[in-house]
Amino acid sequence: MEYSALKDEEVLAQLQAGESWAMSVLYDRYARLVFSLAYKILSDRASAEEVVQEVFVKVWRRAGDYTAARGKFSSWLTGIAHHHAIDELRRRRVRPAASEDETATADVMDDGPVPFERAVQSLEHQQITNALQCIPVEQRRPIEMAYFEGLTQQEISEKLQQPLGTIKTRMRLGMQKLRTLLQEPA
Repeated sequence: MEYSALKDEEVLAQLQAGESWAMSVLYDRYARLVFSLAYKILSDRASAEEVVQEVFVKVWRRAGDYTAARGKFSSWLTGIAHHHAIDELRRRRVRPAASEDETATADVMDDGPVPFERAVQSLEHQQITNALQCIPVEQRRPIEMAYFEGLTQQEISEKLQQPLGTIKTRMRLGMQKLRTLLQEPA
């Protein structure tokens, strides 16, 4: 059987059934994506690699939590990755690392999704980037600060020197606009 031809949901169903090869297929498809997201948030290769491992262990243990009706597997997976990376970023604020390797570079892992999957991921990334550019900067900036910098709404309020209520409203409106923009046919 050619495992790479299976859809994510089919592979996940096999993982839920206890087939260990399914984890390998998912890892091959998405490790690069998870690493890239974690590295963008953390700016540290070692921490990003740890996040990749933590995310796939969670997928292994909690595969039954995924529901196709709620969205694509890749969205569920990147949500898990985002939360783990943000948690790590917040842990660093509490206890800064003793020393960080400044020479670490974002070498890309060789094994990753097949070219078609990379193209789809790239297209999705481009659609999100384009949609973000279509919302007003006063709504976009707090969303970016929350998502990529891991800041809370209170921290964003303080950093931008704007009332917390204003930040909450702008983020809510921005997310609503993003949702509408991303649901429109291309």
